[in-house]
Amino acid sequence: MATGFLLNRAALTLGIHCQSVCRNVNFTQVREKKRWMKAYMYVMAKKLKIEGPPPPKPRSQKPNWDYHAEVQAFQNRLHENVSLELLKRAFVNPCYLIAESERRQGLGMDTELSALTLKDNIELSAKGEAITKVFIADWCKASYPSLPADGAQSVVDHLTGVSTVNYVAANLGIEDLTMSAEFPVPNEVLYSTFMAVIGALHESSGAERAGFFLRDFLVTQMIGTDLFDLWTVVNPMGLLTEELTKRNIPLPEPRLIRSAGASTVLPLFFVGLYSDKKLLAQAPGETLAAAEEEAARVALRKMYGFNENRKPINFIPQQEQQPTLQAVSSS
Repeated sequence: MATGFLLNRAALTLGIHCQSVCRNVNFTQVREKKRWMKAYMYVMAKKLKIEGPPPPKPRSQKPNWDYHAEVQAFQNRLHENVSLELLKRAFVNPCYLIAESERRQGLGMDTELSALTLKDNIELSAKGEAITKVFIADWCKASYPSLPADGAQSVVDHLTGVSTVNYVAANLGIEDLTMSAEFPVPNEVLYSTFMAVIGALHESSGAERAGFFLRDFLVTQMIGTDLFDLWTVVNPMGLLTEELTKRNIPLPEPRLIRSAGASTVLPLFFVGLYSDKKLLAQAPGETLAAAEEEAARVALRKMYGFNENRKPINFIPQQEQQPTLQAVSSS
């Protein structure tokens, strides 16, 4: 009993002591946001709505930028051995030289002092564009030998077009290194810069490395691309008739294989093309004419090697294929 009394008394004393301590402590309330934050954010949002977003700045005008290190990192990232002088020259466009000289003259600098020692990339760009078109044309002939000249030219125009080249150049980081008078870099300037990089690679490492570069970055853009998205054929049945005549194959005969919902709003017809009692291709369509046209396109894809179940494009050079085949045969 005495022990319980002592414990109760000690607990009471401790509670009184804690109350006296708590009375001497001042608690201050802390808000998550300052009181001025709401008005400030409102003013900034209103200013952004009136003035619009700020103009984009190139990466070179932002902090922590080392142009020499970035160019060298670009070369190492692509696993290419290019002369740094040629590579830096490939990024210098004539519009940049003109704008920079005008800016220096506007600052009152002398003509001799304001003269730039940089060289533009006009020669490298012209050389790279010629190399690219020749390589893509040769690759197309080797990969699709039965493709007509018009179709092969459509493939070459697609792979060497401004949209495809600029897409590859932007994903490789060429846009950040391009010296241009305007930003964002115009399409034609980015295109010429990419071609200049090809020219610099050809001069520094040779035609073989330039071909590997084009194979890895430009030719791969054909993956998942349909032939007739690149090549506009107005009369597929007429083209199919010409191809079969060249190969001494009987002319195609369209036949209705099956249909569904012919009397409804959404009819469906399957038309097959037969030649010498053999099925060339079949395709669906909302009308008989549309189904016949699509079946002709399917037959042309099979003849040209662009069918859906074709083998994937082989991007491994023959020198690298031989050790792989030997290792597989030995195992």
